Amino acid sequence: MPINRKQARSYLKQFEFEPLFVQELGWDYYTGQTLPISVEGQIYSLTPLVEKRGVIVYCCAPDAQGRIPEYATRRQIERQVAKYVHEHLIIYVDAAQTEQVWLWVRREIGKPAACREHRFHTSQSGAALLQKLEAIAFSLEEEESLTLVEVTGRTRRAFDVDRVTKKFYDRFKKEHAAFLQLIQGIDIPSDLEWYASLMLNRLMFIYFIQKQGFLDGDRDYLLRRLRMCQQQNGRDAFHSFYRYFLLRLCHEGLGKQERTPELEKLLGKVPYLNGGLFEVHPLEIAHPDIQIPDSAFEKIFSFFEEYQWHLDERPLRNDQEINPDVLGYIFEKYTNQKQMGAYYTKEDITEYISKNCIIPFIFESVDKQVGDSLFKPNGLAWKLLREDPDRYIYKAVRQGVDTPLPDAIAAGIDDVSKRDSWNRPAAPELVLPTETWREHVARRNRCLELRQKLASGEIQSINNLITYNLDIRQLAQDVIENCFDPELLSVFYQAISEITVLDPTCGSGAFLFAALNILEALYDACLERMQTFLDENYRFSDDKYVQKIQQFSQILQQINQHLNRRYFILKSIVINNLYGVDIMQEATEICKLRLFLKLMAQVEPDASRQNYGVEPLPDIDFNIRAGNTLVGFASYDEVKKAVEGEKQKKLDLFGDMARIDEKAKAVDQSFQNFRKLQTERADGRLTSQKKAELSSKLQELRNELDRYLAEKYEMGLSKKLATFKKWRESHQPFHWFVEFYGIVNRGGFDVIIGNPPYVEWSKIKGYELLAGIYKTRSCGNLYTVICERSYRLLQNQGCFGIIVPISCIATNRMAPFRDLWKEEHLDTYASHYSGDAHPSVLFQGVKFRLSILLQHKGLLTSNIYSTQFQKWLPEERENLFQLIEYVEVEPTCIRLSLVPKVATKIHASVLYKLCSSHSLVQTSIYSNSEYTVYAHRIVAHFVKAFDFIPFFKNERDGEKKSEDYKTFHTNTKLNSDTLAALLNSSLFYIWFVSYSDVYHCGREVILDFPCDIALLAKALGKKLSEVKDRLMKSLQAHSIRRCIPYKATGLVEYDEFYPRLSKSTMDEIDRILAQHYGFTDEELDFIVNYDIKYRMGRDLEDED
Repeated sequence: MPINRKQARSYLKQFEFEPLFVQELGWDYYTGQTLPISVEGQIYSLTPLVEKRGVIVYCCAPDAQGRIPEYATRRQIERQVAKYVHEHLIIYVDAAQTEQVWLWVRREIGKPAACREHRFHTSQSGAALLQKLEAIAFSLEEEESLTLVEVTGRTRRAFDVDRVTKKFYDRFKKEHAAFLQLIQGIDIPSDLEWYASLMLNRLMFIYFIQKQGFLDGDRDYLLRRLRMCQQQNGRDAFHSFYRYFLLRLCHEGLGKQERTPELEKLLGKVPYLNGGLFEVHPLEIAHPDIQIPDSAFEKIFSFFEEYQWHLDERPLRNDQEINPDVLGYIFEKYTNQKQMGAYYTKEDITEYISKNCIIPFIFESVDKQVGDSLFKPNGLAWKLLREDPDRYIYKAVRQGVDTPLPDAIAAGIDDVSKRDSWNRPAAPELVLPTETWREHVARRNRCLELRQKLASGEIQSINNLITYNLDIRQLAQDVIENCFDPELLSVFYQAISEITVLDPTCGSGAFLFAALNILEALYDACLERMQTFLDENYRFSDDKYVQKIQQFSQILQQINQHLNRRYFILKSIVINNLYGVDIMQEATEICKLRLFLKLMAQVEPDASRQNYGVEPLPDIDFNIRAGNTLVGFASYDEVKKAVEGEKQKKLDLFGDMARIDEKAKAVDQSFQNFRKLQTERADGRLTSQKKAELSSKLQELRNELDRYLAEKYEMGLSKKLATFKKWRESHQPFHWFVEFYGIVNRGGFDVIIGNPPYVEWSKIKGYELLAGIYKTRSCGNLYTVICERSYRLLQNQGCFGIIVPISCIATNRMAPFRDLWKEEHLDTYASHYSGDAHPSVLFQGVKFRLSILLQHKGLLTSNIYSTQFQKWLPEERENLFQLIEYVEVEPTCIRLSLVPKVATKIHASVLYKLCSSHSLVQTSIYSNSEYTVYAHRIVAHFVKAFDFIPFFKNERDGEKKSEDYKTFHTNTKLNSDTLAALLNSSLFYIWFVSYSDVYHCGREVILDFPCDIALLAKALGKKLSEVKDRLMKSLQAHSIRRCIPYKATGLVEYDEFYPRLSKSTMDEIDRILAQHYGFTDEELDFIVNYDIKYRMGRDLEDED
């Protein structure tokens, strides 16, 4: 709402805050109590002035000397006020009424809370502060619908983006196919598809910026220009819209700085954007006679006009809105990536992985330079964690834990026998969606334990932040905001501005976007803190501190030279910190397009300013690159080996290694110079010239290295020109040593994150890998080799985060991959996720069970931390990553090199007791006998094992044993009964989930179970046999015969079993087994109720 600035300025300068807020900003009078806040022995009185739907404005009185409290004191006051009133604004004033400091906390979805200040002196005009106050002004018309959400501006109802994007894509796919058919002049199918995608990318970008008003001030620019061309030149004339107008708009208008009068008349006022997106594309050079008729654009524009295009970051609100986030979904679909095993990764996944790699690396880097003091007792991070534990415990963990438990529930905390009600749904006011009392009590206990650890100062390492799943982003934000040492702030800023983050299979850039958002908040916090150092007029006697303050002033002056601070911050991160590679050229183009749209979203067009007030986009063609991550030279040593070879096989075809190294250094220097131009307001022609020089040098070196590499594939290959050309096209070699020479030469990337393709090597036909290069090639899947390449590209103290199939920790063939963790000295945090739509999956349409690996290199240890196998209902997804709980894996619990999935310390204790037994089931199994157990190889929520052959019949073969049942023979009936009972127990189900891929119950999982069957049968076999008999009858009684037609075998009849209806009988088995293994009451309670909400489903809710 616009305000009367003259009157508002008068109130502001006279310190008349109540009339300012009430009469000018539309807030309400408030008569609450004054808050007395004590800081270091002094009481500060905060008087409430006004409120608006729960947001309260306080005025803080001066300190004892009549001054505004210092920055450190203001921060302590704010943290204490937050405990009384979560949403607030504080105005600090001096006694002389000459100065004010306005402090508020900016809260945005997906970002840490950020403390912001604005200092105002009565000698100033107050224009900047009044502009900010206009954003919190409300009119009478808004009153009725106004809520706390609207006042704070921190929560906006997100529309169902998945539904909108799917609807848009379904139509887009049809229009894309029709558009492709109308393109003429390209005979190569792959080039034709690529160019269709390229043109549609350009058109979507233009549509976004035209709707923002950047193109001649016309929000219907493209459609009007199409009609204008048709009126002037005729429909589909030689000077078609495509040739006469669109290419010139891209190549000469948006892509070049200089304009002729004739071009300006044709295009109108359009900004020069650079960015590489609008350069003449290699496809346009290779196919100079491309033509696209006007009708193709008429159809596309008609489709686009059905939607509202928003170049901002607010969530979608209806089915007809489109924002830049939609492009990720479109990339996944129309580039046909699913066939290559890649999937678009949702934001909660990318944020979780990125923050737990980027922020630990930054903390580690800073801590090294300040003597490892951040997390030691009395260190800054240690103090913050200790002073306000709840600030760093996620809200989902804290939900309802301070409300007393009902007596019936509380009674079971110390007495296992009184937990009859624990599996029922908990009281809604206390719990998270779908939570049972059992889950609530476990979460409550964990929260209380975390509070105690934080308050007592037990958190003393960076890794503890991941181990205990604390709010690492909020801590990083607070550490920077509470830097009272300029040297420490400078070290943080340097670490943040120099960090290198790579996604080696970047796709549409989902992980790079997450990294961008994380780094932006940290950059901004550093700049805000620098400004407060300058505003406070700090006086330091130490010369090094004086130099740091001067450095801060220079940094802020540089930023202030740019028209839009946030645009410049984002641009700097994109240029200096983010790197991506993908084998698909189209993917890299869309990744860059999305980053450009992110930048453009920060700018409002101002026709009165040069270039609409927007700086040219960065050219990131050398940051985001196309190529094969796995094929090419990654290091100096690899190149040297190929160039010089062994003494007996010296190739030396094109010169020595020294010359190549000098060329690589020259390329890197050109890249550094080109990158520096990106953050300076350089002339566009100079930038283009430097890019051309760099591209030429780089291509020359690529050509030479490609020849060396080809010779390693086949002697003489580089001389067979036609064959060599095909080899380059199929293998797309990417030489990390050259492409990122500076980074590789310094030891590698600091952080590598991503979601690689999950593809079996047998399905990859386009290229081959050199023998002996990768130790994990034998694992059989592409993702292990990408991880291995990433380990080599990662610097020695770097952080690695990736999401891959659960086979990485749960199958024997992935053992070489896990062996690398020891070789590379990786500390590993592995969390595990369901791939079954019942109850839910991480990726829509993707049924892989997945693991997220967070790994820290070079710690001289190889510790492994693991989580439970996570299942969740759709309503629980929002809190999934906040509730992750890691447990350290005991080396003795790693079986056959498999890493167990461990839910809690009690779970770890159960596994430890099992693994302490040296006898295995396999010692009691015979090759053949009359005493047989039939175990089903596929497991959902229960392992099914029978002492009879379940009915199975098909039209082709008649009645027979289903191949899904595997046989296990013992030497006596009692041993067989004991084995059948054991396999049906919840104890064995826990073992299965812990050590398998949570789908296949293979023979190895059963045979490796720690149990001497004969010994167990001798001690407790009669009891187990009796319960087993009742269980078999119960399973049969609750079975249903199903009939399903199959093409290969005809009608199939089989018995379908419902083990959950026999759960109470299975519990009897577990009670008997508890005697054998010596489990405590707590451990037995855990076993019997393991995963019970999902195993029992609605049957659990129906229990009395």
